[in-house]
Amino acid sequence: MSPLVLTGAGVSIEDVVAAARNACKVEVTPTVIERLAKAREVLDEAAASGQQIYGLNTGLGANLVTAVESDASAFQRQLLDGRAAAVGEALPIEKVRAAMFARIAMLSAGGSGLSPHVFTALVDALNAGVHPVMPSLGSIGAGDLVLMTAIAHTLIGEGDADYQSRRMPSAKALMMARLPPVSLAPKDGLSLINASAVSTGAGALALVDALSALDQQQQAGALTMEAFGANRTILDPRLHLARPAACQQVAAKALRDLLARENEPEPATIQDPLSIRCMPSIHGALIQAIDHARLAVEIELNAAADNPLVLVDDALVLSTGNFHTASLALAFETLGLAIAQCAAACAARFIQLTGSGRNGLPKYLSPIGGASAGFVPLQKTVTAILASIRHKANPVMLDFLPVSEGVEDHATQTPLAVAKCAEMIALWRRLIALELMAAAQAVDLREGLRLAPATGVIHAAVRTHVATLKEDRPLGSNAAALHAALADGTWQA
Repeated sequence: MSPLVLTGAGVSIEDVVAAARNACKVEVTPTVIERLAKAREVLDEAAASGQQIYGLNTGLGANLVTAVESDASAFQRQLLDGRAAAVGEALPIEKVRAAMFARIAMLSAGGSGLSPHVFTALVDALNAGVHPVMPSLGSIGAGDLVLMTAIAHTLIGEGDADYQSRRMPSAKALMMARLPPVSLAPKDGLSLINASAVSTGAGALALVDALSALDQQQQAGALTMEAFGANRTILDPRLHLARPAACQQVAAKALRDLLARENEPEPATIQDPLSIRCMPSIHGALIQAIDHARLAVEIELNAAADNPLVLVDDALVLSTGNFHTASLALAFETLGLAIAQCAAACAARFIQLTGSGRNGLPKYLSPIGGASAGFVPLQKTVTAILASIRHKANPVMLDFLPVSEGVEDHATQTPLAVAKCAEMIALWRRLIALELMAAAQAVDLREGLRLAPATGVIHAAVRTHVATLKEDRPLGSNAAALHAALADGTWQA
């Protein structure tokens, strides 16, 4: 696998996945190191001139007015120790790697004033697989600094790290990886932690998962249309040109491609239920929300979001609010609502397929009838999953309190907005699995139905994981197996 070469621009959400999940090596160009060195020079000159610089020769937060009169380098260690306040379960390794890579990408853009040797140490730790043990609770989205202290502590040989699937003291992990602990110059500690890298990295992972789930949802929707005998005129491109809203043309084209064949079947009805008829609108809105969230994440990945910020060309060091991620939080709140809407339509189609039989299919999709339960018990499962999704769709970005004596009186709750969105994607994928199961069963129960080439492949993919229901059997384990295939990349359709 080719390494990821960072230049200070052009980093994508796919790059985060490559580094976080595929352990792709990271390299940086000499230009990045030169940019860091110049920023460090400007920072040191400003400090030598007597300028008050937040986090270098002043305290943080409410201690802003307190001058740091002792060793400024020692203060960086004190700064880290004083903010190592995160609690809770440790984040998964992929999210820690995503945060490390996101911070590296942000630092590559320049402006932090971080010492080049500390930057190189962070890259080396990621490439060597030295992963700080990072508790999950503590950030309110005004930068993720309470969580990010775990990364800084590991680089100086403090705290715990995961190395070669074993938890151990960071000093031991660095020694085993043949990496020396780093020493921190003034502001280095703050430069490592004062960023929204945890939120940004996790957001990138969630977006790639959302794109994957969206493709699978389109497949499930197309198979449902086949099974339902749906009226395909809803996909006519002229209809979507007449109202070119929110990417619905893109969604309609994807469904048309999945259903394409030489001889189109005659419509069985004039109009189908809204969960079918409005799929292009519903999926289009989700596509637009994903695109907007991608833009928000990739702005963060390629931006200098430090406070204070070093403006090399102007030889200035200025305080900023660039670490504040209101737009990122809003993008993921919006994405969560779009996912919930899509999931609700998916659940509605499942109910339509597995209901009374008014659609011409056997009641409950049971081939034997009588007292057979068929698929109808799964309606409860679908309802429970949808309820959980709807609960998580409630916004959280306004849930904060003033802290640090009122100096930090606004927050974004971006980590929570991203985390609950990722949980919604996982639950939504369970609904997709259930829709695929029901649609495949309905296809098998329609005598003489000929599928389009693409939907035929989708049906066959379902059948590699779940057999046709011929008599009542436990369907929960079948749903779990199909969901696992959708989630772990083994789904082939």
